[in-house]
Amino acid sequence: MDERSVEQRLADLERIDAIKALKYRYWRACDGKDPDTFRACFVSSGASIDFGPLGRFDDADRLTDIFRRIALHEVDGKHVILDMHHGFHPDIVLHSDTEASGAWTLKFRQVDLLKRTETVSSGEYDDAYRLEDDVWRMSRCHFTTRWSITRPLTQDTVVVQ
Repeated sequence: MDERSVEQRLADLERIDAIKALKYRYWRACDGKDPDTFRACFVSSGASIDFGPLGRFDDADRLTDIFRRIALHEVDGKHVILDMHHGFHPDIVLHSDTEASGAWTLKFRQVDLLKRTETVSSGEYDDAYRLEDDVWRMSRCHFTTRWSITRPLTQDTVVVQ
C-alpha cells in the first residue's frame, strides 16, 4: 500500500500531466514550425540531445538553429518540409519533485517537397525532465528510429498548405 498522502499522490499526477503537456507542446512546435517554443521545451543549458543521423548535441541552441533552417525553409512562399509527429505510450517516472524520466513512442511522417518524397517512420524517445523556473523542460531527448519507409511522391500527388 502507498503510504503517501492523497495530496502527495495528486501532486505526482499533476507533475506527470505537466510533463506530458511539455512533450505535446514540443511536437506541436515541431509541426507548427515554431522555433521559439521548440527551444523553450529544453533546459536553458546543457541538454543531452541525440537524434541519430540528425546529430548529437550538448545544448538545444545548435539543434534549434538546425530546426529553424529546415522547418522554415520556403520556396515560392511555401514550406518545403512538412512534418507530422504523433507521440503516444508515455511512461513517465518521477525521481523527485524536480527530476523525472520518460519513454515515448513516435509515429512520424515527413513530406519533402524538394526531394519529392514522403517518409513514414516509427521510433522511441528516451527523455529526462527537470523543473526549471517552475516549468518542466527536457534535459535529455534521445530518439532511436525503429524503422522507416521513404517513397517518391507521384507526379499527380497534390500537397496543399
